[in-house]
Amino acid sequence: MSKMDELHDLLVTNVSKVTELLNKKEKEAVKEEKKKSTAGIVFAIIGIIVVVAAAAYGLYRFFAPDYLEDFEDDFDDDFEDDFFDEDDEEEEEK
Repeated sequence: MSKMDELHDLLVTNVSKVTELLNKKEKEAVKEEKKKSTAGIVFAIIGIIVVVAAAAYGLYRFFAPDYLEDFEDDFDDDFEDDFFDEDDEEEEEK
């Protein structure tokens, strides 16, 4: 029976070693998952901030008046009138 007891002890020690290795791998996997979830949370927060900023900018551009557009229209009208008046005068002189 001593051989049986030795085999039993050897089997028990091997099972305990395998269990320890599996527990270490599970603990490492849990740590990696925590790191991944932390990184995911950080990227999600950054994404939310970007979306909110883009929406705010879009609303600002939609509701803000465009004064430059009005100025360009006035300038173009004045310039075109003067240019065509000069052409008409030159043709009349000839």
